[in-house]
Amino acid sequence: MKIRQLTHINQISPAQWEGLLGSAYPFLRHAFLAALEDSGSVSAQHGWEPAHLVVLDDEGLLRAALPLYRKMHSYGEYVFDFQWAQAWERSGRSYYPKYLAAVPFSPVQGPRLLSRCAESRARILDYLDQELDRNEVSGMHLLFNTGEEDQALHAAGWVRRLGCQFHWFNRGYQGFDDFLAACNSRKRKNFRKERQSVAEQGISFHWLSGRELTPAVWDAFYPFYAATYLKRGQNPYLTPAFFQMLGETMPDAIRLVFARQDGRDVAGAFFLADDTTLYGRYWGCLEEYDRLHFETCFYQGMERCIAEGLERFDAGAQGEHKLVRGFEPVLTQSWHKLQEPLHDAVADFLVREEEGVRGYHADAREYLPYRQVE
Repeated sequence: MKIRQLTHINQISPAQWEGLLGSAYPFLRHAFLAALEDSGSVSAQHGWEPAHLVVLDDEGLLRAALPLYRKMHSYGEYVFDFQWAQAWERSGRSYYPKYLAAVPFSPVQGPRLLSRCAESRARILDYLDQELDRNEVSGMHLLFNTGEEDQALHAAGWVRRLGCQFHWFNRGYQGFDDFLAACNSRKRKNFRKERQSVAEQGISFHWLSGRELTPAVWDAFYPFYAATYLKRGQNPYLTPAFFQMLGETMPDAIRLVFARQDGRDVAGAFFLADDTTLYGRYWGCLEEYDRLHFETCFYQGMERCIAEGLERFDAGAQGEHKLVRGFEPVLTQSWHKLQEPLHDAVADFLVREEEGVRGYHADAREYLPYRQVE
């Protein structure tokens, strides 16, 4: 078996990549990664240099793959290591570049190190160790994995970091009223009041997916997406071309909703979906409307999960306001291996941090709206 480093995902065929992925998980589909690179949203110029690792057997069959980026900053990751970088650079060393195995701009759980066998997985981890030994990078970071790689990473000396997100679970609901029935009476009243507030403003919602996603639709959506960043004085991570490309290559995975008032769209939200999960990714609104964010990003997504029979709704990172709306705390994890002596210092910190994260996770359940939490 031989290992190769790809500077563009298109250097491996979509058929080979999809065969190794073996699932509908949208964020590692070849088309998704290609849209990021082809649209210019991800590039060396923006501090995200593709450096994907693949292992091929003697017949050229793809045996393992790791979506990987050579990073020149820590933005767009959602697992924050800025203090680690500052500490390393105060010692007179450069924290960047570093290697990042993650989905750019997407704090979503999923597979990361794709492998057909333990030997091919080991080849990738050995390659990364060699890069670390040669001081090519200050460290390696693998974010938001679901656990398939844990044993191999631990054995290779990586250390785990826990985090917490909030996800909504569809417990066999046949409609939104079934969800309300599972909540205590005070919260049911609050949910109805929030939804009624939006309806009284004359706002309705229109979902689009598949071949309904025309170029004109993306032209209408992009200003909403961009506004969220521009309001904070930041440039949008994703270019208009990214959404256009994704609409052409992955229409089956996309769910798009517009909030409409008096015949014009006033807000929009972008979701992706696979066989079990709805992923809320981006939303924006050009004006202020009472409770519109909660309706567009949460309640509409919950109803969509129920309608499609999806099990889980991941509405994005952070946001304790999700707790009181039925989103349950979920532990997430990332893995890290760094140059010494930073690695030992970080490992010690993570042991202490984990205790706090687990305590936060347990305490957060007390704020859920359910009459009886399972």
